[in-house]
Amino acid sequence: MTYSARIEWSGSTGAGWERYDRTHAALVAEQVVSLTTGEAKGDPRLANPEQLLLAAASSCQMLWFLHLASKARIDVVAYEDDCVAEMPGDRFERVVLRPRIRVSGGADAERVRRLAEQAHRHCNVAKSLSCPVEIQPELA
Repeated sequence: MTYSARIEWSGSTGAGWERYDRTHAALVAEQVVSLTTGEAKGDPRLANPEQLLLAAASSCQMLWFLHLASKARIDVVAYEDDCVAEMPGDRFERVVLRPRIRVSGGADAERVRRLAEQAHRHCNVAKSLSCPVEIQPELA
């Protein structure tokens, strides 16, 4: 499978590093996302590529978990992940996914945790990263 996206930027770097606008757009599946740089020159109101990579890892984990839970007949009614990525230098050193999962009915907490671990092993984005990706699921 091949994925595609389009990145667009216009402006001028002629005034030097201090002055050019880092804002650009990504077109993904007919949706436009406004982006900027993760460094101090970026607009903090806009997403940056590092945040999108983190969101992709979290989203992939969630989608695999929901897939496995539905196959196991577990009724997941909410899933939230306040994930973080540590990047003290020029590369990610660690990604931590912390999903809070709420289920309806009497699903066993240990079974839910095992499914989260299984989903983690299937997550294509996490498997593609060169840094450790940890999963710390919590049943809410």
